[in-house]
Amino acid sequence: MNISRREFVRLLTLAGAAGLLPRSVFAEARQPGDLYEVPKFGNVTLLHFTDCHAQLNPVYFREPNVNIGVGPAFGKAPHLVGKTLLEHFGIAPGGIEAHAFTYLDFAEAAERYGRIGGFAHLKTLIDRIRAERGDGNSLLLDGGDTWQGSGTAFWTRGQDMVGACNLLGVDVMTGHWEFTYLDAEVIKNIGAFNGEFVAQNVRVREEALFDYRFEDFAGFDEDRGLAFKPYVMKTVGGARVAVIGQAFPYTPIANPQRFIPDWTFGIQDAQMQQIVEQVRDEEAPNLVVVLSHNGMDVDLKMASRVRGIDVIFGGHTHDGMPAPSIVDNAGGQTLVSNAGSNGKFLAVMDLDVKDGKMRDYRYRLLPVFSNLLPADAEMTKYIAETRAPYLDRLTEELATAEELLFRRGNFNGTFDQVICDALRKVNDAQISLSPGFRWGTSVLPGQAITMDHVMDQTCITYPETYRREMTGVELKEILEDVADNLFNPDPYVQQGGDMVRVGGLDYVCDPKAGIGERISAMQLDDGTPIEADKTYIVSGWATVGAQSPGEPIWETVATYLRDVGTVRLEKLNTPRLRGVAGNPGLADYVGEILS
Repeated sequence: MNISRREFVRLLTLAGAAGLLPRSVFAEARQPGDLYEVPKFGNVTLLHFTDCHAQLNPVYFREPNVNIGVGPAFGKAPHLVGKTLLEHFGIAPGGIEAHAFTYLDFAEAAERYGRIGGFAHLKTLIDRIRAERGDGNSLLLDGGDTWQGSGTAFWTRGQDMVGACNLLGVDVMTGHWEFTYLDAEVIKNIGAFNGEFVAQNVRVREEALFDYRFEDFAGFDEDRGLAFKPYVMKTVGGARVAVIGQAFPYTPIANPQRFIPDWTFGIQDAQMQQIVEQVRDEEAPNLVVVLSHNGMDVDLKMASRVRGIDVIFGGHTHDGMPAPSIVDNAGGQTLVSNAGSNGKFLAVMDLDVKDGKMRDYRYRLLPVFSNLLPADAEMTKYIAETRAPYLDRLTEELATAEELLFRRGNFNGTFDQVICDALRKVNDAQISLSPGFRWGTSVLPGQAITMDHVMDQTCITYPETYRREMTGVELKEILEDVADNLFNPDPYVQQGGDMVRVGGLDYVCDPKAGIGERISAMQLDDGTPIEADKTYIVSGWATVGAQSPGEPIWETVATYLRDVGTVRLEKLNTPRLRGVAGNPGLADYVGEILS
C-alpha cells in the first residue's frame, strides 16, 4: 500500500503514543479517506463508547478550547487542545479527523462534514466491526452516562436508552448519571437491560442492610455489602476476559443523595486491588479490564496504584483521546483510554491475547459521522417510535442562533451564557449561576434553537430553579469550591465537570493557586466590586441538597428564548486568567490572560 509522507509521519506518531511496533503499523497503514477501515488484529476486540448522554439522533458537539492541566497533568493528555492536540497525536490539520478531535474552525467544518453520532449510525459501525471480527470475538462496553441528557430520557426515566442499548448489543456497562433516577428506577432499568451492570465501588450502607429493599436483586451481595456485581467474566476470541466496573465515585456529592439514600460510592483503591487479585486467583483471566467512570485524570492515578489491570476504558470527563496513555505501575503497565461523549466516538481496541496474557494491541478511536455511515433501519424505527409521543414539544422552534452555541470548556460556553442570561432576565436577578456540566450539544450559526436543544442542555432529574440572596462571601466560597474541584493537582480530589458558569459576574482565576486563593477581583458587569458582607440577588438551578422551589430550568430558558427571538450574546462572562500563559490546554481564549 502506498501512503503519503504526512500519513507516514502520522502513523509513526500514533505508533509511538500507543507503544506499537512500527513494522506492523506500516504493514496495515490506511489511506486518510478510509476512516472506518480497521484491519483485524489479534483474537480479542473490545468496543467502547461512553457519556452518550441519551443522544439517540446525530448532533453537533464542539470540543473544548480550554482544558487546563495543572501540576502533574500539565502538558499531558487529556489536557491538550487544538493544534497542540493534533501535533501530539500526529493528526493532520484541516481534515475530518482534526474536526472530530478539536474545536478548530468548528462551525465551518461542521457544515462541511455534518453531524456526528446517532444510535442508528453507531449501530451500523458496531455491527460492521463485529461482523468483520466474527462471532464471539468482540465485546461492547458502555461507560455510563447513557440514561440521562435528553427530553425522552427524562420523560421515560431512562427506559428509552435501555431499549436502545439492548438493540445496540451492549454487553457490559457501569454508571453515573444513571444514579440520578430514583433507586427503584435504577434497579428496574438494570433488570430490563440485556447486558451486565457492574460497579465494584457501590456498597449498601450498613444501617440499610438489615432491611434492604432490593435484597432480591440479582447483583446484590449481602456478605460483602455490594449493591451490584463487581465484575463479570466473558469469553472473547477464546480468551477469558474479566470486566470490573468502577462507577463514578463522587455520585452522592455531585448529585442528590436523596435519590439513592442506601448506596455509598468512592474510589476505593484497596478494594479494587483486592478484586483484581481475587479475579486473577479464582477466575484465571487472560485479560483484566476496568470499565470506569472515574474521569481520565483519576484513571491515570488509579492505574499507577493498582496492579494487575491490563486496560482501563474510561469516561466522565468527555475526553476524546486518539491513543491510550501507558501507565507504569508495580505490576507492569496499564493502558488508559477515554472515548469522548455524545455518541461521537467508538473506541476499537484489538488485542493479541496468547499464552494467558496480552501480547500486543492496536487502538483506534473512530468518529461516528452520520453522513458517512448509513442508518440502521431497526434502530431508526425504534428512535422514531420512542420520540413520537414528544415530537411536537421537542421540535418547537424557540429562537435562532446568531452565533455558535456550545458548552464544553473549563470556564464558560455560549449556550451556558444563554442559560445564565435567561435566569437573570426571567427571575430578575443581579447574578446567575449554572453548573459546569460537560454534556450538551452545539447549535450552529443560523440554526433554529429547538426545545430539543434546550433539553439537551438542561435535562436532569433535579432541574428546579431558585432566586435568593447571597453574600459576597458566599459567592466567593462557591467559586473557590468548584475551582478546587477542577484544578486541585491531586486527581483524587477532583470530581469532574467544569467551572460553575456565571452571569452578571466577572472575576480573576488563578488555576495554579492554592485552596481558597484562586478567585479574586469579583465584580458585577458594570464594574462594581463585590463586597464580602453585601447581599446580592442570585438565580440558579440544579441544587444537590434540598429541592429548590422554582420551575424547571428548561421552562425558564424556553420563556427567555421565545421572548428574544434571535440570540445575540452581548457579553460572555469569562474570567480573566492568571498564571496560565503558554498552557497547552488553552487556546483562542476570549478573555484576558494576565501575567
